[in-house]
Amino acid sequence: MAVAVDGSEPSRRAVEWAADEAARRGVPLRVVHASLWERYEGEDDDFARARLAARRLASDFAAHASSRRPEVTVGTEVIGDETVPALLAAGSEAALLVMGSRGHGGFEGLLVGSVTLRVTSRADFPVVVVRGEEPPPPRGRVVLGVGTHEFPGPAAEFAAQQARARSAVLQVVHAWQPDVDFSGISVVLDPGRAQQRAQALLASVTAGLADTAPDTEVGADAVPGPAAPALLHAADAADLLVLGSRRRHGHLGAVTHALLHHARCPVAVVPLPR
Repeated sequence: MAVAVDGSEPSRRAVEWAADEAARRGVPLRVVHASLWERYEGEDDDFARARLAARRLASDFAAHASSRRPEVTVGTEVIGDETVPALLAAGSEAALLVMGSRGHGGFEGLLVGSVTLRVTSRADFPVVVVRGEEPPPPRGRVVLGVGTHEFPGPAAEFAAQQARARSAVLQVVHAWQPDVDFSGISVVLDPGRAQQRAQALLASVTAGLADTAPDTEVGADAVPGPAAPALLHAADAADLLVLGSRRRHGHLGAVTHALLHHARCPVAVVPLPR
């Protein structure tokens, strides 16, 4: 797996999360930094200093990961390209890419940086965006958000793996809203059928999880109301929020976008088949 660094405080937290995750998985960790200076091979002192600074930055973060998790094999890679294509290339060679919520280029108060959003919206591999100022104590819960029209598939498998690795409860959350009947003189809200569909969807998802994660405790919540607030509330008590994403024209959906900006725990975005 790989973790992106740029020298910022959010990338330090991403490295710590990634080191812990690599230890759970028993896999090596690659610390990745993008620097256009790597393209230049001249002996010019400015070029040499810039290349050395980029390599030292990656090495310093790798050392931080190793000090946190000595059992993890940690390597570094400095890619001579623009940040977004460099991280997309690095992630395509890894099972998972971990990123901070924003980097040095973000304005103060910006919740999620443009690089993070651009990578997450284009990646065809799972991306974890590490949010929060400091990691909270383990809560023993992984939340899987399930949409109305998209069966979670790979996202459910990812969430089950995360819950199993953490010996955590896997909570499946689906938000639903009443059907609206415009056929009469007045508008009528019909919650009954919508709630039944929500419960049937959750039953289907949890039945699949019982096969893929038989030793994991799985719960299900059908929550009335809009999806984003329901998932934000669930994420408040979670170690990780997992979302499936079927991108349209290279853009994340509104719910995924809102959760990347506001969730208080790390958010995993797992691409779904198109």
